[in-house]
Amino acid sequence: MTQAASSAVEGVVGSSRLTSEQHDQLVSQYSANNYAPLPVVIRQGKGAWVEDVEGQRYLDMLSAYSALNFGHSHPEILEVFLEQAKRLTLTSRAFQNDQFGPFCQEITAFCAQDMVLPMNTGAEAVETAIKAARKWGYQVKGVEADKAEIIVVDGNFHGRTVTIVSFSRDEQFKDGFGPLTPGFKMIPYGDAEALAAAITPNTVGFLVEPIQGEGGVVVPPDGYLKACLDICHENNVLFIADEIQTGLGRTGKVFACDHENVKPDVLILGKALGGGVMPVSAVLSSKEVLGVFNPGDHGSTFGGNPLACAVARSALHILRRDKLAERAHEVGQTFMGRLRTIGGNKIKDIRGKGLLIGVEFHKSAGVAKTYCKQLMNEGILCKDTVEQVMRFAPPLVVEQKDLDWAFERIEKVLL
Repeated sequence: MTQAASSAVEGVVGSSRLTSEQHDQLVSQYSANNYAPLPVVIRQGKGAWVEDVEGQRYLDMLSAYSALNFGHSHPEILEVFLEQAKRLTLTSRAFQNDQFGPFCQEITAFCAQDMVLPMNTGAEAVETAIKAARKWGYQVKGVEADKAEIIVVDGNFHGRTVTIVSFSRDEQFKDGFGPLTPGFKMIPYGDAEALAAAITPNTVGFLVEPIQGEGGVVVPPDGYLKACLDICHENNVLFIADEIQTGLGRTGKVFACDHENVKPDVLILGKALGGGVMPVSAVLSSKEVLGVFNPGDHGSTFGGNPLACAVARSALHILRRDKLAERAHEVGQTFMGRLRTIGGNKIKDIRGKGLLIGVEFHKSAGVAKTYCKQLMNEGILCKDTVEQVMRFAPPLVVEQKDLDWAFERIEKVLL
């Protein structure tokens, strides 16, 4: 390593020698104030565990909002990442690279779809799906120009771009960011009859999360997804499933839609697809839908980059080989069952599937953030979703003994 390179590495590594307070001061001084994190500064992680700059260990029960399904620093994914990084990281889509074609072949087979359009973040993938649905509506369904409508549901969270916040119910997401994007109609979540009533000849898509994560880990009634799929197909409307947070094993199935044997017309993936080391997202659909794109219609400089493709291929392989979806089902069922044994008068409801679990508190018990802070002091990292709901979503590789350890501390705090 050259002296210049060694100096650069030392500069980066040396930042870990700062205290938590010093890190907080830097963030307060130089970062836009768009997050309110718990007061912990993480330095390193392995598996389901992380360590802060003072050396305190914590069990990660959030998994970076399910981006860390494979845990921190998965050795096989890291090996693929490092080997690919040494060879080739980026070409842009101006040229082909030797990872892109195999990635497309493998992920479409994995998801039982015809085609894929890769992006980087979840919000980019949702925007891509919206564009695809609208163009499909005009070119294939025959909707009049600029009249396409997409139906969404109350309590949704699909990202924070201007278009996406335009169909959010949360006023803070929209305040100060207008003018907002038209073309969306909102209906109640979990109500298939409302979907049927809302469809018009201009409806091109129905965008839904199979389980609402940021909305409070809200699980729809049994049969809801299948009923909505049937309604969409009866009316020539695309059923668009946002599985960015619920997909790739999180809910005890490879995809949350699998709980009702539903195959979406458009599938949106992200978060865990990057194996915890890269931002990778993808929209998958039929040739009829994604075939509407022509060169220049849509793109991304980093979308489909060789480093991301190599990592995603590794992640898909490990998910299937290690049966992580099945593991999430078994471990999650046991853990949720234990949580439901907690007595006291604080908890209103415990719900979820697999290792996506929400604990809702009675309003008289206070806000969920209070309990997240108390659990942090016990060595457990989790986060509130809405005011009264706390989410537990550990990596799918979490050990049973670690969950046993966590339960003792959770019970102590929540009783």
